[in-house]
Amino acid sequence: MFVTGTGTDVGKTVVAAAIARALAGEGKRVAVFKPAVTGLDDYPADGPISHDMGGFSAHRPDHVVLRDAAGSSQSDEEVAPYRYGPPMSPHLAAELAGERIEPERLLEAARAAAAGADALVCEGVGGLLVPLAGFPSVAREEKGTTPYLVRDFAADLGLPLVVAASPGLGTINHTLLTLESARAAGLDVTRVVLTPWPDEPSEIERSNLNTIATLGRVDVETLPRIDFASEP
Repeated sequence: MFVTGTGTDVGKTVVAAAIARALAGEGKRVAVFKPAVTGLDDYPADGPISHDMGGFSAHRPDHVVLRDAAGSSQSDEEVAPYRYGPPMSPHLAAELAGERIEPERLLEAARAAAAGADALVCEGVGGLLVPLAGFPSVAREEKGTTPYLVRDFAADLGLPLVVAASPGLGTINHTLLTLESARAAGLDVTRVVLTPWPDEPSEIERSNLNTIATLGRVDVETLPRIDFASEP
């Protein structure tokens, strides 16, 4: 499966990790993949600095969370071929690092991961329209470049799509736009997952679920808060 989201910090990694763990729990060999990881500067060798606690916390980068959830022995390189320190869009992080993200390398790496497994769980970066490559910065003009989006990567892999979304106010518009964008590219949207789903959902949250299911013509599931990032 390919797990995308309506934006950043909407639970993509949690949903992808939950799927990977469920499949591994069924006895499947699960491989995980994420085309690019940014923000690694927030994760020193002993864990990210927690200024509130005056020390280090146990949180881990997305690709490590995915690998641990799947019980996979993949290397960092095999899970996430491109990894950058600054927390920013991958195309800009790559540019600042003096390199470019190569779509063919991503596809080869994802297919190689899938070849040795019963199931592949791929997590995108940001939302579907986030550029991975072929998009010049404002500091440089390039003619004839064609942006390669997360949506393009998902379409090239041909995996069924799962959309992670928040359950609260504003999610209807964000989720329906994501569904529209996915279907315009021919992606097979299997379901939306609202997370973190509270123990006692409000009237707004229940209404959001029903509205997205009806207007989006899609199955909507819920997932409670799971802190995969701090699990051993």
